[in-house]
Amino acid sequence: MKSTVLSFGLFLVLLVSGCGAGFNGQLIGVQDRPGWNNVIPYGMVYVPSGNLHIGQSGQDVNYSMVQRTKSISIQGFFMDDTEVTNNEYRQFVHWVRDSITAFTMGGDFIENEGEEGEKVNWEFMSDFNYNDEEYKESLEGLYYPENEQMWGKHEMDVSKFVFDYYWLDIKEAARVSNRGKPRSEFFKSGTTPVYPDTLVWVRDFSYSYNEPMTRNYFWHPAFDDYPVVGVTWDQANAFSAWRTKFWGDYRAARGEVINDPFRLPTEHEWEYAARGGKANAPYPWGGPYLRNSKGCLLANFKPGRGNYPEDGGFYTVRADAYWPNDYGLFNMSGNVSEWTSTAFFENAYSFAHDMNPDVRYDAAEDDEITMKRKVVRGGSWKDIGYFLQTSTRNFEYQDSAKSYVGFRNVLTFLGRSIND
Repeated sequence: MKSTVLSFGLFLVLLVSGCGAGFNGQLIGVQDRPGWNNVIPYGMVYVPSGNLHIGQSGQDVNYSMVQRTKSISIQGFFMDDTEVTNNEYRQFVHWVRDSITAFTMGGDFIENEGEEGEKVNWEFMSDFNYNDEEYKESLEGLYYPENEQMWGKHEMDVSKFVFDYYWLDIKEAARVSNRGKPRSEFFKSGTTPVYPDTLVWVRDFSYSYNEPMTRNYFWHPAFDDYPVVGVTWDQANAFSAWRTKFWGDYRAARGEVINDPFRLPTEHEWEYAARGGKANAPYPWGGPYLRNSKGCLLANFKPGRGNYPEDGGFYTVRADAYWPNDYGLFNMSGNVSEWTSTAFFENAYSFAHDMNPDVRYDAAEDDEITMKRKVVRGGSWKDIGYFLQTSTRNFEYQDSAKSYVGFRNVLTFLGRSIND
């Protein structure tokens, strides 16, 4: 009996030893890996991998010669089906506001499980009442002083809603000349006010009455589902970083694997998605015209010589107005132009790679102004039809905000195909 027990004990030792070494010494990989299922984020659609012939799809009316024909391949990704709306961007603004409020009040924070530092106790902040008298004195520094109040109205100073965000500059870290350097040298950070510049509605147009849009566009419920504007390229990147953290914290708390970051699309991802699977299509709906067979305009832009309301909208329209393209994406042409992550160089098509082209330059504040140009695509409510073409390139400066430029996010698809 005793020998049987000893033999059984020896068998267990051998079995454990065999499993630890990979089951009888075989290569089977690490077995405690987490599961993974691609989840389509809310409000996004899947754009499959494919090939695209970039370049001018119609007459180059400006003779700019910045859209030369080239064949490229694009990896699949998820993309917001509409431009980011006022109400969606407001969620970001409120998150920043509430974080600053918690810090200002001495911090209602809780420990980060498994990590250093603390995070905001959002359960407490969800019940927080900014009109409660007991909090007003503590938060006085976040409001306009009495001499800047309009009709004595107690309003928050939105210029104090500032967001700090961080990222790793992988392209710089990958340079051979930087091999062996500590990765902390490639940590980058950004600090930006998050509230949209509502004055763009007046600043963008001389001798034009647009004050009602400045007063109402971002905060009034009538415009909740309209695309956010007055947002710089830096603010769009800050929103993307916040959105990544917001969803990442939720998934991590549930023990789920974190996704790749939300980000701005490259200009070629944008063009590929805009065409909706239609090769060489001049517009997201195909083409070749801006009207359908009944004479109805198919996007929100500046028809004719300036008949702004002819297409159904005077300024912007709802982000889901008009028919989507074949990928399910709304307003890829018209409504608002959209920021991309791509730096604008006139000759970029001549040297960009044919696999996921990505021409990027993160300009510093003291760089030449021409180095701060970022590609915008799609045309807007105030543009003529030429700028609605899926191939038309244009730019704005990364530190500028406009009443006709918004953005949408993408998220790289991890895998071969969602249908595979």
